[in-house]
Amino acid sequence: MDLTAYRNSQAERQRVGDLLGRVPDGIHTAIDIGARDGFISSKLADRSVRVTALDLERPTLADSRIVCVKGTATALDFEDASFDLVFCAEVLEHIAPPELAKACRELVRVSRRYVLIGVPYKQDIRQGRTTCRQCGRTNPPWGHVNAFDERRLATLFAGCSVLDQAFVGEAEMGTNWIAAGLMSAAGNPFGTYEQEEPCVHCGAALRRPPDRTVVQKVCTRLAEYTRTAQRPFFKPRGNWLHVLFERPRASGANRHGEGGPPSAVTPRGFPGGQAS
Repeated sequence: MDLTAYRNSQAERQRVGDLLGRVPDGIHTAIDIGARDGFISSKLADRSVRVTALDLERPTLADSRIVCVKGTATALDFEDASFDLVFCAEVLEHIAPPELAKACRELVRVSRRYVLIGVPYKQDIRQGRTTCRQCGRTNPPWGHVNAFDERRLATLFAGCSVLDQAFVGEAEMGTNWIAAGLMSAAGNPFGTYEQEEPCVHCGAALRRPPDRTVVQKVCTRLAEYTRTAQRPFFKPRGNWLHVLFERPRASGANRHGEGGPPSAVTPRGFPGGQAS
């Protein structure tokens, strides 16, 4: 993926702008979970924040203000209450469902006060699926194995207070089980094969399918007709859900049972986005 073009797209600028607009004033330390190219990490460092950039492979950032580490959200190698802010966007949808609750607990554990989460909102992960040519199994688009709404996030971060949330962008219409089944029968020819994420089942790189047979072309056409028929019933909604949580003050003990001092952080205003 061309990250420069991606970062310059209108949708990405809107997403990142809204997230950064929800970072509280006065924080001194932050960890960027799933840092990738360090774009968000650098933006946080520009605010005089001491930033730790974490990803599955250690980020290589030429920025002395940022500490780069290799790690996973399901087992963060940090003491309790290590950071004023835990920033985690475009990550939770990729975590294997059995590990998701554990990852969310880890985010809260290492936070001294705030956890800022960004996820796709009510994404229909049947739309844009791919078929792996190695194992023949169906994959969700972009490796997104989880879908989220306000209630699910509130459950995953139970005990935390919601300081603010926003719905950003506009999602495209999803699909339905009939159309999704027909598209799978056609080999999912219009899936997100440009994604970097491999097959979630066998780990092979995803490749576009060969030319469709006549039967597969018929299935594709029927799937599109079926999906189009639901358009009058589709209600526009945001594409991303951004939530700023505050962790319980009483649970600020570290791994050794010592209570960490509360951070002198006050939330800032929340410009942009649609508050609920």
